[in-house]
Amino acid sequence: MDLKSQLLAERLGAYARLRGGFPIVLAGMVFWLAMAAGGAVMEPIPLLQAAFGGSGLIFPLALGLAWAFGIPFLKDRTAVSPVLIPAFVSMLLFWPMVFIAVAEASAGVVLCLLAIGLSIHWPVIGWSYGRAAPFCAHAIARAGLVFAIFYAFPDQRFTLIPLAVAAVYGASALFVWADSGRVARRLGIAAPGIKAALPAAA
Repeated sequence: MDLKSQLLAERLGAYARLRGGFPIVLAGMVFWLAMAAGGAVMEPIPLLQAAFGGSGLIFPLALGLAWAFGIPFLKDRTAVSPVLIPAFVSMLLFWPMVFIAVAEASAGVVLCLLAIGLSIHWPVIGWSYGRAAPFCAHAIARAGLVFAIFYAFPDQRFTLIPLAVAAVYGASALFVWADSGRVARRLGIAAPGIKAALPAAA
């Protein structure tokens, strides 16, 4: 194989072994479901304050879910793993915009920044797995739904926007679990929840 093909094979291998980062996707869904529940009973400012701190719990929750599902994503390294650092740096750079919006804009605008800004790294993560299209679709769907709900349902923003983002996470979780399983079988890789599709098993 040429270098491009070898690199793609390595990226797809990581996608299969790590089940597309399934635990991280589930953790994101839990966070946004909690936001939706909070939006139904809390005022906007206390809700956003809770969200700022609560977003820091997504990664520990993802670690716990990864352990439960037997997916060691912290140990798996490939030639493209270093791209994750600039991907997360680009995502974290949206936080100054959030804090400026807290001082200068409405709570609804801050919520939209969170809902869209926390997905900025998704396309790069998808590329690192050799499956950019569904990860780009996740980010685009989030942005489109947030934009539509912000204008169409101004009185329900703090429940509908988190619910919409959680729904996108849920759909993405189902997709990456099924899709990474198909990739694992095609590559003959033993992945969590997948029996290796070895020729001897045929």
